[in-house]
Amino acid sequence: MVNVLRAGDYSLLVETVVQSKRKVVMTGKTFGQNQLPPVERHAKGKELRKKVARSSHYDWSPASDRPDPLDLLQAQDWDRLEYLLPIKYGRMLASPFAFLRGSAVVIASDLADSPIMGQNVLLCGDAHLANFGVFATPERKLVFDINDFDETYPGPWEWDLKRLAVSAVLAGRENGFKDKTNGQLAHVVSKSYRESMRQFAQSSILNVWYYQVEANSVLEVFQKFARQSSKSAQKTIKKAHAHSRQRTFERLTQVVDGKRQFVNDPPLLLRFDDVTDKDQMVQVEKLNVERAWNEYVNSLPVEKRHLLDRFRISDAALRVGGVGSVGTRSFIALLEGDGADDALILQQKQTGPSALEDYLPKVDFESQAQRVVTGQHLMQAASDIFLGWHHSEGIGLDFYWRQLKDMKASFDYTKLDAKGLETYLSICGLCLARAHARTGDAAVISGYLGSGNVFDKAIRDFAVRYADQTENDHQALVDAVKSGRIAAQTGI
Repeated sequence: MVNVLRAGDYSLLVETVVQSKRKVVMTGKTFGQNQLPPVERHAKGKELRKKVARSSHYDWSPASDRPDPLDLLQAQDWDRLEYLLPIKYGRMLASPFAFLRGSAVVIASDLADSPIMGQNVLLCGDAHLANFGVFATPERKLVFDINDFDETYPGPWEWDLKRLAVSAVLAGRENGFKDKTNGQLAHVVSKSYRESMRQFAQSSILNVWYYQVEANSVLEVFQKFARQSSKSAQKTIKKAHAHSRQRTFERLTQVVDGKRQFVNDPPLLLRFDDVTDKDQMVQVEKLNVERAWNEYVNSLPVEKRHLLDRFRISDAALRVGGVGSVGTRSFIALLEGDGADDALILQQKQTGPSALEDYLPKVDFESQAQRVVTGQHLMQAASDIFLGWHHSEGIGLDFYWRQLKDMKASFDYTKLDAKGLETYLSICGLCLARAHARTGDAAVISGYLGSGNVFDKAIRDFAVRYADQTENDHQALVDAVKSGRIAAQTGI
């Protein structure tokens, strides 16, 4: 098929879910495109099976000299706010899936010597099922897509797919599903990715680039294939509509002495004016708000600069969010315009090297924040118009900027039954394939994957094995907290 895709094409979404639900019998190119015709690139991918068998992707076991996963995690803490780290580890204690969410560096270390067929894409770097969700495009249309790019980095497409498949198994286990069902969830991820990549390989470049998964199509797919979970899907979409800019503004701010300011909610939200000397870097950043603002604005296209010239910063605060990123400096700025309801909240988030960087060929970026912003623009079908960055000379760190919680919502996987989670994962697999097709060579990857389920079964078996390892790593964290090696604070 040629030119088969359209933005929001419901038929491809349905076909992706249909393909993923068919019965299963249980038992390096560099980043970018080349100029060979698609049929030749497809043949090249097929030929690569002789170099790296598709069935070999199941083959993983912990190395005898495997690094201590807790050492890897703590090595990332050196430039974080020390008093917030117990919250990070407290959140990772919640479940093996929560541990996976905060341990991108661990799976990157484990995949460093795994089989790869040799074609790079721009990786999300943290492609677990909770890093997909609903958000509004600049045209205020709700779409479903990948929504976290802190770890984005050029690398083997298999890494993202395997991480997503592992998260599927762990989510199924947390939901109490049977082992056979959990293996099927990982199989669904791979099958959806493979079938979608085939479609993208056969479509035009621009149609791949424009393709979006619209929220209404997601609801229709749930109604068709997972009726019992469709109410949960509807609730998620409704929540996204309710999470308007105005609601975020009202929830996080209040008027004090006639002035609008953030509401203190320590330790998760703390106004700059109330920050103590716990972190001198935060104090320095307080003094450099104007410089940071000017550098951020200058990173934007001209028309966005003109837009932001109409706003002024009236307050700022330190805000804690996420799991693996807890402890990094995340600030929010309150911008006010001409009217009482004319306001905007932007987040600036500390960005260091990707967790993948030590395990892949070195790529130089102008700044780590620019790496994240560029990755998001390349991988998402539509991105926040306020994405930008600045480098703090005062504290020597990079920050990227984005709008905070504007019509965004995530699916609660614990509220989905088996069919619902299968359907959700099918859509995730489609979005991941689309992101990789935008930044890599869909024809080569599709040629390698083929039309059978050999690769899918290998990914299923890998995901089950690695989920077992993640449960062991999670238990190691539990033991480390009990012994006092790691401090953790739960319930926050």
